[in-house]
Amino acid sequence: QECSKKQKNDDTQSTSVDALSSNDGSEEKNEFDTLANAKILLSDCLACDSCMTLEEGARVFQQNQKEFFRILNLNKKKNTSKHKVLAVSLCPQSLPYFAAKFNLSVNEAAKRLCGFLKSLGKVHYVFDTTIAADFSILESQREFVQRYQRRNQEEHALPMFASACPGWIRYAERVLTNLVTSHICTAKSPQQIMGSLVKGYFARQQNLSPDKIFHVVVAPCYDKKLEALREDFYTALYNSPEVDCVLTSGEIVQIMEQKKKSMKDVTEVAVDSLFDGLKEGDVVRHDGKRSDGYLEHIFKHAAKELFGMDVKEITYKALKNKDFQEVTLEKDGETVLRFAAAYGFRNIQNMVLKLKKGKFLYHFVEVLACPGGCLNGKGQAQSEDGKPDRALLAQMEEVYTAIPIRLPETNLHVQRMYQDWLEGTDSKKVQDTLHTTYGAVNQSTSSLDIKW
Repeated sequence: QECSKKQKNDDTQSTSVDALSSNDGSEEKNEFDTLANAKILLSDCLACDSCMTLEEGARVFQQNQKEFFRILNLNKKKNTSKHKVLAVSLCPQSLPYFAAKFNLSVNEAAKRLCGFLKSLGKVHYVFDTTIAADFSILESQREFVQRYQRRNQEEHALPMFASACPGWIRYAERVLTNLVTSHICTAKSPQQIMGSLVKGYFARQQNLSPDKIFHVVVAPCYDKKLEALREDFYTALYNSPEVDCVLTSGEIVQIMEQKKKSMKDVTEVAVDSLFDGLKEGDVVRHDGKRSDGYLEHIFKHAAKELFGMDVKEITYKALKNKDFQEVTLEKDGETVLRFAAAYGFRNIQNMVLKLKKGKFLYHFVEVLACPGGCLNGKGQAQSEDGKPDRALLAQMEEVYTAIPIRLPETNLHVQRMYQDWLEGTDSKKVQDTLHTTYGAVNQSTSSLDIKW
């Protein structure tokens, strides 16, 4: 079922977007007229009509391939004042999709995807967002330890909920409101931090105004389109969003099909680095089976910082189902840390119900909207009939788990950026750049009796 508010506005939005396309990039309408417009489905994410405003509906409509090609076509015109530096950032959970779908290694997939994007013309840079996840995890680790130490003084210090999943965040702010928003970690998601890196750090390095960069993110799920619209994900001084357009992995494949190209038909090109003159090496990932591994990294860090214990391996205990799992740390016969992973909305509802009843035992929960985690994002892991492609997902999981793990603490670029760009790990600039706030968003109470 398509979002009702989205359906009502498709016609007027289509007219305005097509007019924009024909004015600024006539090639796009002829060459890419069969590309699908961005749509938000109830089966895809949490953007039900109680969550999406009319303005958001119009802006989400432009989060599609046509907007991407509008900028490409602008860059081909003689009027250089309208040209943009086009940068594309790749999420780590998207790469296994391309590797599995085209029977490539993950390193081949990254380089061929970079080659394909640059073959479209006027895509200047292709980045890997793993460095942004490094920052997000490090800030989440630090915040959990601080919250744990304040747990007896602050009512809402614990539990702490992960903040990387925009579907979960939107649901929390629009539906659950004050019950959980004060418990959400303030560290920005990797996508939000990548926006700050590209239009902050990188723009400064290249002596570019942020509004002269058009930043595209390739992500596994549709909710990332909505995340890009957040008001706190915006550079007001330059009237510029930090992420201009989000395309799902599946939408990139649609572009390939439109161009009649396969990943195997393109030349491998090394992925760019944010650091001038450098290229990315082999693909790396963080701990965690299908996502960025916030639970594992925060658990091990907290065990070391709070209790002096080095945890090498984590043992998950599945409770009601495989998407609700528990991890505990014991010291001197006492359970001192209790973490959980809650994926999918049935598990999220059960978690919230326990919180309401005051029977919540967990110190931290990694919350993700998609059952199975980020690899199972609806923007890449579905068959043509809209159902999960389980065979493809199994291949993606195999590819993902084989990627080498790199601890965020060992990334020397990150450590240098803390000092050179962010003015130290405890600076105001760190708070302004890497953190945000979450709070209840007023909605009419009549529209919020939602059953997922």
